[in-house]
Amino acid sequence: MAQPIALLSVYDKANLLDLAKGLQSAGVRLLGSGGTAKKIREAGIPIEDVSDITKAPEMLGGRVKTLHPAVHGGILARSIESDEKDLKAQGISPISIVVCNLYPFSETIAKPNCTLADAVEEVDIGGVTLLRAAAKNHARVSVLSDPSDYNEFLEAWNKGKGDVGQQIRNKLALKAFEMTSRYDEAISGYFRQQYASAESPEDQLSGPVQRIALRYGANPHQKPAQAYVTEGKLPFKVLCGSPGYINLLDALNSYALVKELQEALNLPAAASFKHVSPAGAAVGVELDDVEKQAYGVDDLKEPLTPLASAYARARGADRMSSFGDFIALSAPCDLATAKIISREVSDGVIAPGFSDEALDALKKKKAGKYCVLEIDPSYVPPEIETKQVYGVHLQQKRNDAKIDAKLFENLVSQNKDLPQGAITDLIVATLALKYTQSNSVAYAYHGAIVGIGAGQQSRIHCTRLAGGKADLWWLRHNPRVLSLPFKKGVKRADKANAIDLFVSGEVLEGGERAQWESLFEQVPEPLTEQEKKDWALKLDGVACSSDAFFPFPDNVHRARKSGVRYLAAPSGSVMDAECIKAADEHNIVFAHTNLRLFHH
Repeated sequence: MAQPIALLSVYDKANLLDLAKGLQSAGVRLLGSGGTAKKIREAGIPIEDVSDITKAPEMLGGRVKTLHPAVHGGILARSIESDEKDLKAQGISPISIVVCNLYPFSETIAKPNCTLADAVEEVDIGGVTLLRAAAKNHARVSVLSDPSDYNEFLEAWNKGKGDVGQQIRNKLALKAFEMTSRYDEAISGYFRQQYASAESPEDQLSGPVQRIALRYGANPHQKPAQAYVTEGKLPFKVLCGSPGYINLLDALNSYALVKELQEALNLPAAASFKHVSPAGAAVGVELDDVEKQAYGVDDLKEPLTPLASAYARARGADRMSSFGDFIALSAPCDLATAKIISREVSDGVIAPGFSDEALDALKKKKAGKYCVLEIDPSYVPPEIETKQVYGVHLQQKRNDAKIDAKLFENLVSQNKDLPQGAITDLIVATLALKYTQSNSVAYAYHGAIVGIGAGQQSRIHCTRLAGGKADLWWLRHNPRVLSLPFKKGVKRADKANAIDLFVSGEVLEGGERAQWESLFEQVPEPLTEQEKKDWALKLDGVACSSDAFFPFPDNVHRARKSGVRYLAAPSGSVMDAECIKAADEHNIVFAHTNLRLFHH
């Protein structure tokens, strides 16, 4: 049996001498490169130079040492007759062990005075090639990339009399592949920062953009921050302004929602997003005169397009929550929609295109700093998505579940009358949940979200929160609210805040009360509880969907208080029968779905 050979070429020389001594004592022939061989030889341990087998000296200042067929042929050769024949013909000996780690690229670029030239010199070529070759051939070769593994490996080598076993070789190969992956990621990340940044929107329009720098992350102290893709180009262009980290979270989640809404219902869709959950979402169902007034678009001179109607509904679902929203549109933004956006307090908009007139109008917003993103409608995200939390990578298949009418075919209630309008509302509500921080419950009416409860730990709290928002939404349609005598010139945001205070019945005192009263020509009398109850009874036909099962029937009872007539939730609760019984008490149509839609 031929003497086993180990090739050692390391930057980090921790534990190196103990390993070399142990291998030499076990009868392993040692080959080393550059400083690795020098350190081992100076310790009195016999070792040959790589050049002894390559018959070529190190060159280019050490850039070329191990890149040679005598090295990589010995590593990559399999235990098959044809490979062994090739080795014999070339006079190459098989290599059984590769010990290698890499130049400190990440440590070098972290230094404040690091130059581009410094970084380039720390891009390891031969080391990565050794690791990848040895890891590829781990059926025969052991690859040691981490000094902490040396002792365990020596013990296994001695115990197995030269064979550490396939399980250990598998684990060592995985570690080597992970090391080269991290190394490549660090290098590509650094050069992405150097070469793939666009300094302005004009630069981005001149060609493919792979990365943009962001002002900061979720908070101002979280710097640096960036958005990038590792292949291809970013699926959006910045036409105006500068997006932030949270802007992009809202933009990408909200566009995914409206794109699916349009695909599901063949109607243009819009969403109003705040903190990675929809404040409102809707499709382009025509508004009647009362709705136009309630949504504050009755004074627009331009006719409302279906897309403009969709955004009016989305913004009007919860105007307080939508203050400072990020907007998503499923279709190219037209002038009518841009006119609505222009007069609302908003951070930005994402759409698959903009008419010239719409873009001109939006570029005037926020003194030219309003964020306008144009997304590629043909973009399809990868099937696997990865996020990192506290240094731990989490990976899953992207949620590509399709929401359509078939999801609501399993009607478990006595009442099974589910009209097309209710199906539309259930689709809108359920698709909104797909992109809402869980736990979540959504109420929808006339193709629009009218109340959403997001991110609550208890299901009943979601249902109450969403129901409370739906109640306030409906109160804003009350004739007394629509005829509130605001003074001329009161800003839209102040009107929205005043209406919210009026319908919620919040008691104001002192200066706050005086400020509120100053908005009106005549101070309105508050709505009485009886007026609110009477008005609430006029709302019926609301659809409600839950992202997971209802654990108790209290959710059904609470939903009915907000006019819910159509209900959808996954089955699976031990209380399913009780929840169905509660639905039957209220003559609610209840569909059990087979799809949980948690989103985090």
